Amino acid sequence: MPETKIFSGSNTLYLAKSIAKAYGQTLGDLTLAKFSDGEMSPSYNESIRGCNVFLIQSTNPSADNLLELCLMIDAAKRASAYKVCAVIPYFGYARQDRKDRPRVSIAAKLIANMLTSAGADRIMTCDLHAGQIQGFFDIPLDHLNGSAIFVPYLKSLDLGNLIFASPDVGGVGRTRAYAKHFEVDMVVCDKHRKRANEVASMQVIGDVDGKDVVLIDDLVDTAGTMCKAANILLDKGANSVRAISTHGVLSGNAYENIENSQLSELVITDTIPAKQESSKIKVLSVSDLFAQAIHAVTGNTSISSLFIQ
Repeated sequence: MPETKIFSGSNTLYLAKSIAKAYGQTLGDLTLAKFSDGEMSPSYNESIRGCNVFLIQSTNPSADNLLELCLMIDAAKRASAYKVCAVIPYFGYARQDRKDRPRVSIAAKLIANMLTSAGADRIMTCDLHAGQIQGFFDIPLDHLNGSAIFVPYLKSLDLGNLIFASPDVGGVGRTRAYAKHFEVDMVVCDKHRKRANEVASMQVIGDVDGKDVVLIDDLVDTAGTMCKAANILLDKGANSVRAISTHGVLSGNAYENIENSQLSELVITDTIPAKQESSKIKVLSVSDLFAQAIHAVTGNTSISSLFIQ
C-alpha cells in the first residue's frame, strides 16, 4: 500500500495540524516561498514519489489560496506522487453554481476545472453550498457532512421543544435532514434579496410558538440573514433561537451583527480560520471527521459511517 503523506497550504495550517494528529502522523515538510511581488513557489522538502498525498487548503478568498493549492497539486504530480487528493474543508466560490442572471460566471465549475487540470486525482470537501457541484467534477469527490459534528452537540443541549428552521428556501433539504433525524418539525424563512448580502424581506412559513429554534445553514457570511431570521422567529413566539453553520465566513460586520443579535449562540466549525473571538460563537473542529475520511480513502473502505443516518 502506498505511503500516506499530509501537507498543508498556508491558509489552513491550524486545521491541517489537527487533522494530521488525528490521523496519526505529523504534517509533511513543505516550503511555501514567495517572491517579493507575491508570486508563489511551493516545494516539497521530502520525497513523495509513489505516495498518496493529501493537500489541505480551504479556498476562501483571497484567490491566492486557490492558486497556492493548484501549484501544490502541480508540484506533487511533477514529483511523481502516486495519487493527489485536494482536501478542501471550505470550497470557495460555491455560491456561484449556476447562471441565475444573464452574463455571469459559473465560478464553481471553473474552480472544478482548475483543480482537475492542475492534476488532482480526488477532492475531499465538506458541506458544499449546492450538492450539484459534485457533478462538476469528473474525478472522485468525497462530500462530508457537518451533521456528524453538530448532531452530537445538539443532543448534549437537550432542548425540550426543539424545532429546526431553514433561513431560506434553498436550505430546506439540509434542514429537513436534521428534522427527520430528531423526529421534529421544521419551518422555513422565505427571504427576498435586493442584492448580494442584503435581505429585503422575510416571512416565516410554519409555527414556532413556544419552540426552541435551531437555524441550519451551510455558511454564514455577514450574518445578516441569520440575525434577521432570529428576530422574526422570536417575534413569532419562539423561546430561543440558535444557529448552526458549517463554514464561518464572517465577513464585513458579521461579528458586530452577531453580538448585537438575539441569537443565543452561533455554532460553526474550523473550516475557515476565525478572525476574532465572540462570546456568542462556538467553534467545533472537523479534524476528526477529515482524519477518518482520509483513513477510509487510503484503506479503500466506505465513508458511510461518517454520515448521520
